[in-house]
Amino acid sequence: MQIQVRTLPDKISSAPYILAGIVTATFVIAKLSKRSKLDAIPTVGSSTWLGSWWAGITFLTNASEVIQEGYEKYKGAPFKVAHLYRWVVIVGSPQYVEEICKCSDDELSLMEAVNDRVKTKYMLGDLVHRNPYHVPIIRSQLTRNLGVLNPDMRDEIVIAFEETLNLKGDEWKCVPAFNTVRKVVCRTSNRIFVGLPLCRNPDWIDLNIRFAMDIVKGGITIGLFPNFLAPLVARFMTSIPGNTRRGMKHLGPIIEERQKYIEKYGNAGADKPTDVLSWLMDEATGLDRTIKSLTQRILTVNFVAIHVFTQALYNLAASPQCIQPLREEVESIIATEGWSKGALAKMRKVDSFLKETQRMGGVNSVSLTRKAMKDFTFSDGTVIPKGTSVFAASRSIHLDNELYENAEAFDPFRFAEGDRDSVKHRFDSTSPEYLSFGYGRHACPGRFFAANELKTMLAHIVVTYDIKLEGSATHPPKLMQVATATVADPTATVMFRHRAH
Repeated sequence: MQIQVRTLPDKISSAPYILAGIVTATFVIAKLSKRSKLDAIPTVGSSTWLGSWWAGITFLTNASEVIQEGYEKYKGAPFKVAHLYRWVVIVGSPQYVEEICKCSDDELSLMEAVNDRVKTKYMLGDLVHRNPYHVPIIRSQLTRNLGVLNPDMRDEIVIAFEETLNLKGDEWKCVPAFNTVRKVVCRTSNRIFVGLPLCRNPDWIDLNIRFAMDIVKGGITIGLFPNFLAPLVARFMTSIPGNTRRGMKHLGPIIEERQKYIEKYGNAGADKPTDVLSWLMDEATGLDRTIKSLTQRILTVNFVAIHVFTQALYNLAASPQCIQPLREEVESIIATEGWSKGALAKMRKVDSFLKETQRMGGVNSVSLTRKAMKDFTFSDGTVIPKGTSVFAASRSIHLDNELYENAEAFDPFRFAEGDRDSVKHRFDSTSPEYLSFGYGRHACPGRFFAANELKTMLAHIVVTYDIKLEGSATHPPKLMQVATATVADPTATVMFRHRAH
């Protein structure tokens, strides 16, 4: 199975962005022309004032190919590419990955880089941008409570698939994979984030699904305009303010009820919910205690709960030879250990299938996003000027034949073969050669939750359903790309039926 990537349809990805690019062309050219400190770093694409502007526009649809060209040409050493209003620097070798991860936030900042890309200050709120206290909550409290929360997660996955698929008898049913997965993931995640019954509320589910898309679209839209216009663009050209008000209508009564409970019984009350919302309320101070702020936090946590399960579903449907080995593994383990956190840890084939899917597709062509807060010098003397964004070419690294044997082929049990039972081969592990969850102290704080959720979903599917591609298709749908983002085809379908025993 070979990896294939295609771009989004022109009507989705080109027209509004090209129009905005033309409107601000003078500004772009001026910004890209001021790069004297970057001249020593080689360029992929044009470095002329007009050519670099056009290269920044075309990067929206050809980012992966541009990055791959630089990765192969410069053998992992730094190179720069034009990205709309600025130049960005890409690195690839483990040496540079390690150096980036060892830097302090005063040198290379993750938060400021994310703000540049997603415009978190305007999309998620200034409080979320300045005080991301939800991150240590996800990293510590959520991770520590995975064993306690696992029965709720399993319960929601079973019910969500049953209700969303709505299968009849033993007949095959054609299912829109992307929409199905989004609903199940959203319900399951929110069972842990806000609990019952809100996690099953159709409007709440729709809001969080739309919010994730609106953040991406809003960030791109704001990025097409100069920074001084960002507040106006966010207010009048994005859906975020309306999404926040919509979320407050759902969460407001719940937050008020929980606050009254705490005032009456304290934080140690026996009936106090164990979920992310409760932990956020426990840690919030000052303005972070408001309904608006807590709503923005929960919407933010939902936004970052991005998974690759749709592509895993396509890969499973296109790999009938994998289904029986996966079933045998899951059934043998749950027969003795049930659906526990410990059981999931022993499902090496399930784990490998998901890791291999993420290695080949993931959600982005780059990782380790950082912004230079002052001039930064790599050990080889390469200088990254203050204000410049730096990325690692994660997709190119993952498809490097020197790092992975037959790297462009989908090998579902690649990480479960032989003696590969160590922590470094697990789905939720990180390394300079596997950057889907980042690396170092800023690695994705929710990756252990995501891994448990996705492993439970895949294990449940293989023991409960039969699955195949529609018609005579034998290969999974092609991945789609916009800028550096890589996503599963949102229009493709798969066939489900109750498992035939």
